[in-house]
Amino acid sequence: MGEFSISTYAQQPGLADTASLARKKDLIDVLSRLFKFDQKESDSARHKKKIQFSIVPLAGSVAGGGTAVATAFNAAFYTGNESTTSLSTITFSPWFTFDGKFVLPFRNVIWLPNDVLVSKGDTRFMVYPQYTWGIGGNTNPDDKVLFQYNYLRFYHSFLKKAGKKIYFGAGYDLDYHFNARVEKDTSTLAKIPLFDYENVFRDNSTSSGPVINFLIDSRRNSLNPAGGVYLAIDYRFNVEFLGSNSNWQSIVADARKYFSFDKQRQNILGFWSYYWAVTKGKAPYLELPSIGWDYNNRSGRGIEQNRYRGRRLIYFESEYRKDISRNGFWGFVVFANLHSVSEYQGNQFVYWHPAAGTGLRIKFNKISRSNIGIDFGMSKDFTGIYLSLGEVF
Repeated sequence: MGEFSISTYAQQPGLADTASLARKKDLIDVLSRLFKFDQKESDSARHKKKIQFSIVPLAGSVAGGGTAVATAFNAAFYTGNESTTSLSTITFSPWFTFDGKFVLPFRNVIWLPNDVLVSKGDTRFMVYPQYTWGIGGNTNPDDKVLFQYNYLRFYHSFLKKAGKKIYFGAGYDLDYHFNARVEKDTSTLAKIPLFDYENVFRDNSTSSGPVINFLIDSRRNSLNPAGGVYLAIDYRFNVEFLGSNSNWQSIVADARKYFSFDKQRQNILGFWSYYWAVTKGKAPYLELPSIGWDYNNRSGRGIEQNRYRGRRLIYFESEYRKDISRNGFWGFVVFANLHSVSEYQGNQFVYWHPAAGTGLRIKFNKISRSNIGIDFGMSKDFTGIYLSLGEVF
């Protein structure tokens, strides 16, 4: 079986310098030439703009049937001196279907002048369909339930600079799932552990509480990194007095490293790994770590989103990225990933799930270096096509 996935990612992209623009080509250049605009004047005017925009219309299928229509949009800008301040970004990538399903995700990373403070946020409202298979890494692919629910997410944190590219901070996270319902044929429901790990249907759940943040980020362009290191650790406390169904805690540790082999053209090998776990208490079923539900919903290309779920998840991915054309307009990627979730009994990693694939890149904006990505991923029992604006990691 297969899937179209629609996704965007934008966070702190550094802008290309003016001198290199003339040697590069993007989709905006193609449109400018089509309408006979002067190339040099166009490059100069674009580089002087305080806000760089990227917008791409997309379409794909969703769980339970139907076609989604989406727009991937991001804006990048500086709040202070370009030499001492990182680029702030705002991302909005809404999609909807003609039978009433929709997702409205709004993400932002705002760097204050001289990077003394960074504000990051993720606000979403979703009327969302998704299959679920229960807990563990060896669930039967035929034992799935189409689960539909409404979802409100509000994640916002502020981090203060504590050293060179080192930040500490705190914030507040809210996950609220409501109006949950399953498909009419619920015969499969008794076969798999659902909803607080029991055969008990709960139509809503709330997880609410403070989060402590630690960040190291030496990438100059996280939309399309040319090098650097990224490490983010978030520890979350969900507490009843702030509205949670129960007291429980979790941790997410996300690490990335990039190696560049060419200073003039894209020729990069990247590595990504993250660990996500419930460390204390009993999390609601929908808050358990699940493949494809990382912060930006980008992990597990070649694995169906939500296919594996457990109290702990560990993930590894590597990707090779290279320009095909000298002007950087065309490029390709080759990737592979591997993950495991803990078992329902014993909480150990037992089963490992590999996936791999390749993809095409089209330069959309050579100033912010944003790409349109078209990826094909596959695993033992799934194939997927993924359309995106921005690199996966």
